[in-house]
Amino acid sequence: MARIVADGLNSPYMPTPDALSPSFALTLAFAAVLCAGLLLKFWLASRQMRHVAQHRSAVPETFAARISLAAHQKAAAYTITKARFSLLEMALGAVVLLGWTLLGGLDALNQALMAALGGGMAQQLALLAAFVAISAAIDLPVSLYQTFVIEQRFGFNKMTPSLWLADLAKSALVGALIGLPVAALILWLMGAAGPLWWLWAWGLWMGFNLLLMVVYPTVIAPLFNKFQPLEDDSLKARVTALMQRCGFAAKGLFVMDGSRRSAHANAYFTGFGAAKRVVFYDTLLRQLSPGEVEAVLAHELGHFKHRHILKRVVSLFAMSLAGFALLGWLSTQVWFYTGLGVRPNISLNPTVAAAPNDALALLLFLLVVPVFTLFIAPLSAWISRRHEFEADAYAVAQSSGADLSSALLKLYEDNASTLTPDPVYVRFYYSHPPATERLARMTPSARS
Repeated sequence: MARIVADGLNSPYMPTPDALSPSFALTLAFAAVLCAGLLLKFWLASRQMRHVAQHRSAVPETFAARISLAAHQKAAAYTITKARFSLLEMALGAVVLLGWTLLGGLDALNQALMAALGGGMAQQLALLAAFVAISAAIDLPVSLYQTFVIEQRFGFNKMTPSLWLADLAKSALVGALIGLPVAALILWLMGAAGPLWWLWAWGLWMGFNLLLMVVYPTVIAPLFNKFQPLEDDSLKARVTALMQRCGFAAKGLFVMDGSRRSAHANAYFTGFGAAKRVVFYDTLLRQLSPGEVEAVLAHELGHFKHRHILKRVVSLFAMSLAGFALLGWLSTQVWFYTGLGVRPNISLNPTVAAAPNDALALLLFLLVVPVFTLFIAPLSAWISRRHEFEADAYAVAQSSGADLSSALLKLYEDNASTLTPDPVYVRFYYSHPPATERLARMTPSARS
């Protein structure tokens, strides 16, 4: 349990160098890494905007026969617009993070709820719920602008204000119905499972994630979209034959009404084990030929053939285990709280337990971890790009490379994805290789 008893060595109220130095070091490290990360992200976004703008006047020679100058320039404008807005998002995010931590926002919220509710489970759940609600309210203008200004300007938004509000209400309700019980269980484990509570909490979290993979396709996703069985018999036969060749079984082939919200197209697998489904956006089926749809599906099957999904799940398990173990230690350290602008609940009497700090520890950890893990993003992006290359190679072997190449170009064009991203920006952020690299590997000379 994240309960702390004050003594002469670790009380934040004792003005000794030993007591203050870890807290002050964390404050300096947090501020320094936050500033460094913000500067890095600003520099990368600036590179991306400059590079795309410099290449907007002409379609790259590789794509000149298939991509029009108008489409290329639309993609450039869309990319630059999103990058410019991301600068504002990043600045706002940094200010909000500082507000919650070093400027005392989370501490003030915790103290107010302590005064109103005491220090029990109700107060801890109220702290989590209030934090989520306030954060969502801060993010609302950003979401509205992205949807009804940027996406609208470039012809992608199909969402009405009423549908947007309905999605918001459903998301809040589903989040509360699922999130609050899981949070309550984790908080209970933190208080009742002893020093190794983090191991039990990790097991609960992993079990919940696996369960969610099973129930999401049939319970949660239909709350937001309509899923109809694929009715095109010729395409169904073609897709079924492909899956049989690849030794893949799915519970069904479905078409999702993605066009209700966006003009962007996609296809994906969802579910786990026997609950796996193949889902096509209706926009994808309108834009691609049957052969191109087959090639896109073959790419997705490539991820399963190479066990990319399993590898990602295992990586998630390992990283979350390390995260819970780290949280288990940090939650007992006074300097972890005080160094981030929060006064933990401390008992001045060693025989009397203080109110729990479990919810505070969870929130601080979730706020701070992304700041310190930003710099490993290129490794994750590199692994993802390698997986995409492997899935492409599998798709070319199982279907038509020409169809896959054609499908990718259509998707790049229809989604206004730039063909000329900045190479450094790609290496840091891109989970998918740029079009030039993907298509170059699909040519016969590149595969021989």
